[in-house]
Amino acid sequence: MQASTASERETLEAFLDFYRDVLVHKVRGVSNRDAGRRLLPSLTTLAGLVKHLTVVERNWFGRLTDDNPDALPHGQEDTSWVLASTDTIDSLLAEYDQACAASRKAAAGYTLDDIVARPDLPQVSLRWIYIHMIEETARHTGHADIVRELTDGATGVLG
Repeated sequence: MQASTASERETLEAFLDFYRDVLVHKVRGVSNRDAGRRLLPSLTTLAGLVKHLTVVERNWFGRLTDDNPDALPHGQEDTSWVLASTDTIDSLLAEYDQACAASRKAAAGYTLDDIVARPDLPQVSLRWIYIHMIEETARHTGHADIVRELTDGATGVLG
C-alpha cells in the first residue's frame, strides 16, 4: 500500500504506524542508563517518551473499548513520564508494542465517522483520534530525535 494513493483510513493508519516505528528506532540500541538520562530541564527522556506514548495509546484508543487502565481524571497530574526503577528500554518497548497492537485491534471495529463519548470532550470521532495520535506521536518522536542526538549523536529518521 502506498499512503499517497490509499484510502483515507489507510493513509491515517500508515502515517501513525510510520511515527510509531520511528520512535522505536530512535530508542533501540541505547543503554537503559542513557534511555533514562535527563538531558533537558523537563522529565523528557528517551524511556519517558516511550512510557508516555504507551499511556497516550491506551488513553485514546482505550476509549473505544472502555479498556483504559492509564486514564487520568481530568486535571490530575500526568505521571506518565516518571520512570520506575524496574523500567527498562526493552520492557517499555514491549509495553508500547502491546499498546499499539491493542489500539489497532480496537480501531478495527469502528469507522472513521463513529463517535466516541469522552468525559472531557463530549464527542470525538475515530478520525479525530487518528489525527490527534499522529500529531502526538510525531511531536514526541521529534523530541526523541533531539534527545537521541544529545545522547550519542545519532541522527536521521531511523537513527
